[in-house]
Amino acid sequence: MKIILKKDVHGLGYKDEVLTVKDGYGRNYLLPQGFAVLATDKAVKQLNEELKQRAHKIAKIKADAEAQAKKFEGATLEIKARVSEGRNIYGSVGPKEIAAALAEKGLEIDSKLIIIKGVKKLGNYEAIAQFHREVTVTIPFEVVNENGSATPKEEVAAPAPVAAPAEEAEAPAAE
Repeated sequence: MKIILKKDVHGLGYKDEVLTVKDGYGRNYLLPQGFAVLATDKAVKQLNEELKQRAHKIAKIKADAEAQAKKFEGATLEIKARVSEGRNIYGSVGPKEIAAALAEKGLEIDSKLIIIKGVKKLGNYEAIAQFHREVTVTIPFEVVNENGSATPKEEVAAPAPVAAPAEEAEAPAAE
């Protein structure tokens, strides 16, 4: 089934693209949800005419996206997270956390434009900021322990030996 997308559909395509999809997907999901229309000869001609008329607008939108993307080039982030035993973090780091960390650096971006899978361990990762279908920026970031570079096991182990001898020293003096 040939369709024309009316909205961007993640994993499928962008607005105003003519695609071929399986009949059931198009008929049962894309068309009823308003994401697409059938690609009849009349609809394709109308789409081509609309694209010709707004070609300069599309070029301006792409240029604006490229200008915005240049602001984000070279940006690196350090995201602090609570860590359980080992390198696992509580919860995960997702687009909202990346957008918040960028906002702290003065770089505003909608979290919906950031593509990343949930990060659940300490380490170095990359997020992709997609400003336009042809304009993307890779943003490297590191997830670190919020208490510093020490692992939680090291933090718990250090106070325990200090407290144990003090209690033993008080016990014989009381007898």
